[in-house]
Amino acid sequence: MMNYVTLNNGVKMPQEGFGVFQIPDQEVCKRSVLDAIASGYRLIDTAAAYMNEKAVGAAIRECGLPRKEFFITTKLWVQDASYEAARKAIRTSLDKLGTEYIDLYLLHQPVGDVIGAYRAMEEAYREGRLRAIGVCNCYPEVLTDICETVDVIPAVDQVELHPFFQQTKALEVMEKYGVRPEAWGPLAEGKHGIFTHPVLAGIGEKYGKSAAQTALRWNVQRGVTVIPKSTHRERMEQNIDIWDFELSGEDMEAIADLDIGHSEIVNHYDPAFIKMLHGVKIHD
Repeated sequence: MMNYVTLNNGVKMPQEGFGVFQIPDQEVCKRSVLDAIASGYRLIDTAAAYMNEKAVGAAIRECGLPRKEFFITTKLWVQDASYEAARKAIRTSLDKLGTEYIDLYLLHQPVGDVIGAYRAMEEAYREGRLRAIGVCNCYPEVLTDICETVDVIPAVDQVELHPFFQQTKALEVMEKYGVRPEAWGPLAEGKHGIFTHPVLAGIGEKYGKSAAQTALRWNVQRGVTVIPKSTHRERMEQNIDIWDFELSGEDMEAIADLDIGHSEIVNHYDPAFIKMLHGVKIHD
């Protein structure tokens, strides 16, 4: 049975969802989302920069389930990180998704005119077009600054969280401000041999689960929402099959020891990376 978490504004969010990062092909994305829905996923996580909001919206309309069954997340790209541009980007995402409201709208990167963009998000939230708003990729000092500046505290901070980059300090800051942690890359994008890692596989074996299922279960037991991605139906079904077992305290401690304390996927402290983000244009 899927667990739900309650955001700081009372909105309930599934604790596991389906991500569509790196599935720009519209037909492949639509099929994948339909497969995910059939597998039991109700949280669908997309972004303007993924170039597949239309496919996500099409799948949700075609699946036959009512809109209220779903929790749709999308994100504001760096190019639109200003007040006026964000106002327009929110309307564009609503149009592409073909929905009257978005359940969770996130600032994709804490880059550019972050506060100006967030003010537009707050406005759309008050108007009811966004049920909840939040941020992504905010390390503790950045999240603290945003929370101390804005009127509506972010409901979610979506960051890289997996056994090899556990971000304990970030989770502490999120808890302090009532921000829910959500993991992108909960399977470390396949790095560190995660699918066959001896510690994860060994723990999983005790429960009849895979290393990947163990990694996902570890995160949800920490209170983290996870959004694994796959275009394969079998893998989707395995990823959501994590709600019938519980890791012991000893298991959790063994996985805690895997933390290397930094990302090997992205480096937000690298000036070249930040410049690259500014250079990615998703529209004219």
